[in-house]
Amino acid sequence: VTAAEATLSVLASDLKFDNLPVYHLLAQGKTSGSFDIFHKVRNRYNSYVHQTELTPFLYTETIREGNYKRNDKARFHQDQKKVVSNKGTFTGKEQTFDIISAYYFARSLDLSNVKANAKFKMTYFLNDGLSDLEIIYIGKERIKTNMGYFNCHKFNPSIQAGRVFRDDSKLYLWITDDGNRIPVKAQVEILVGTVTMELTAAKGLKYPLNVSKNK
Repeated sequence: VTAAEATLSVLASDLKFDNLPVYHLLAQGKTSGSFDIFHKVRNRYNSYVHQTELTPFLYTETIREGNYKRNDKARFHQDQKKVVSNKGTFTGKEQTFDIISAYYFARSLDLSNVKANAKFKMTYFLNDGLSDLEIIYIGKERIKTNMGYFNCHKFNPSIQAGRVFRDDSKLYLWITDDGNRIPVKAQVEILVGTVTMELTAAKGLKYPLNVSKNK
């Protein structure tokens, strides 16, 4: 049963921050089908990032989940190690990310000499606070999806407990082992079970999508 849909996009932007051009990273999520009737979700996340370093200048999110609503905004001053948000000013580290730019930065890492179970640590800003994100690189894995078979890198990022996740919830993410490095599958444990997400379409890729119908 398809409960929700999500899109990730990298867009051109006319905006400049600190006189620098940026990429606009956009993530959107919404419920579908009967789930849209019982608990409607319409979430939008925007991150404006440095075009080479992928560190954010500005992050905004609009959360609509049933009766729950939230609008957040954070301005990142990387040179000052400072984040200014709705709730105040926070001191970060040399590189501080939002949750969207953290993903795009992580997918750009050179994994050619990285061994299984290696750990990466990042600092990100979310829900008006700074958190440490630990990403464990599980290794390479060939997986089956509705689109076909993909050779992937598998990761286990840490997640915050809260309205959706338990303290011991696990998240696994599979990203293509090619030049595109796009997510093709994610599996996460929530309060009432497990949610699996799979890629259904991709366009505007730099390289052809390396998917096979054969195992």
